[in-house]
Amino acid sequence: MLKNRILLLLGLLFFGLSLQAQKATVRVTVQPSDILIGEHAVVDLEVIVPKGRDVIFPLYADTLVKGIEVLQMLPTDTLKTEVWTISQKYLITSFDSMLYHIPYMEVIDGNDTIKSNDFGFKVSAPQLSDSTLAYLEKLQTAEVDSIDFEKLGIHDIKPVMDEKFVWTDYLEYFYIPLLLILVFGLIVVAYYFITKKKKKGYFFTPKIVLPPHVVAIDALDKLKSKKLIQAGQTKEFHTEVTDIIREYIDERFGINAPEMLTEDIIQAVRLATDGTASTADSLRQMLTLADLVKFARFEPLQNENDLSLMNAYLFVNQTKREELKLDEKGKPILEEEEKDINSQKIKE
Repeated sequence: MLKNRILLLLGLLFFGLSLQAQKATVRVTVQPSDILIGEHAVVDLEVIVPKGRDVIFPLYADTLVKGIEVLQMLPTDTLKTEVWTISQKYLITSFDSMLYHIPYMEVIDGNDTIKSNDFGFKVSAPQLSDSTLAYLEKLQTAEVDSIDFEKLGIHDIKPVMDEKFVWTDYLEYFYIPLLLILVFGLIVVAYYFITKKKKKGYFFTPKIVLPPHVVAIDALDKLKSKKLIQAGQTKEFHTEVTDIIREYIDERFGINAPEMLTEDIIQAVRLATDGTASTADSLRQMLTLADLVKFARFEPLQNENDLSLMNAYLFVNQTKREELKLDEKGKPILEEEEKDINSQKIKE
């Protein structure tokens, strides 16, 4: 019976020790523990916990206790071994000279709230010189009626610092002027475009689109000035002639001539025009001769080359769309009206 009691007591003892080993321990220190008014000190709250345990440190909005200000909560430092040593530091200061007693700091370990040891913190006022003490006595006895800070020996802890220039601080002074300038600029631009619209009928200068026959004639004139036949470049000459005519047919009639065969082009153009023989013959001569030169290595005579260029001009002139002539008011002029205008000019 006695043996069983001894074993029970030993079991409870080991169980208590194991629980104690699993419980976190908290210790707090402060360095330095004695400061002058306005100086800084660091409170080190150290927690030793089993490996992998999470703890929650206290957060202070502004004061640790009344009279001690918390300036900053520094980053947590963790030492990981068989147990974890987690250190949380707080930067503090005070402006009241006295001896402070901090009873504890709390740490939350799971469902438990663990309190640290207490500690003292002393804040001292600066030592005053004999001259300063003598001047203070004169102030107390009303021997002087104004305070002379030089005689009092009170100076700023730090000299006055010049503020750095930050251009973003002055943006608010430019918002209204910039807004007014922007509004004025928009008014000027709007007035310019409205005036231009009234004078010319459009805001922006429209792109000049030349009629297809004008583009084709201009391209044929440039080809003629190259003198490819004289340079022995017969194939290049006929290729450019047919390319110009194919592009003209595409723009003039909406026929996809650049992707069509010669006979298909001739049939499509015949359906799109009045079907006159001269038009079809001139087109056939150009395209057929060009096919022979490009694919059969045919060497045409000089007069055949000249005939192809002449037929190109002829085809464009025969199939071009007649442009309407407009009067001063922008209305089309009929053929009879044009004859009357021309006869009046002749009489004048």
